[in-house]
Amino acid sequence: MRQLRDTVWQRRGTSWVWDEEARNQICAASEVWSLRQFLRAKGNWPGDLPSNGGKTLVVAGLDGSLDLLTPTDAEAWLGDAIKPAILSFQDDWGSDGALVFWLPGSHNRIKARPATDEVAWLCHAPHGHQIDLGRILWGQANEYPQEILLRDGGKPAGLFHLRIT
Repeated sequence: MRQLRDTVWQRRGTSWVWDEEARNQICAASEVWSLRQFLRAKGNWPGDLPSNGGKTLVVAGLDGSLDLLTPTDAEAWLGDAIKPAILSFQDDWGSDGALVFWLPGSHNRIKARPATDEVAWLCHAPHGHQIDLGRILWGQANEYPQEILLRDGGKPAGLFHLRIT
């Protein structure tokens, strides 16, 4: 998987971030939207985004919501509710805004397969199932997600995707 050391993820595209230092670079905790706020805003996005000088929307709660669903229901929900909301955000903001899903402590729940660049979400026990995020959210465009690095030689802080299609 390609690595990204640039800050472009803070201004455009869609990211899944689990590193607190990375989140703190773009927003204060009070600026984070709930997943409910995010889904309700679909098609009616604010004129100014709440974080990073009006360039970023940070959303929390995706991980907890996935944990409440069976793997089959989670896959359907990601495709039927989350992906359309991401696409709506992209359509409205284009390359002028970043959408960041805050997934605290999820560095061990997102599994990238280096040979294929496939990305999966490891479901909460007792399921042990993996949800193919690449297939559901970015249509198998596996060469596009990039690992966000805050510094050379550092551990990944999240994943960045410039544009979901």
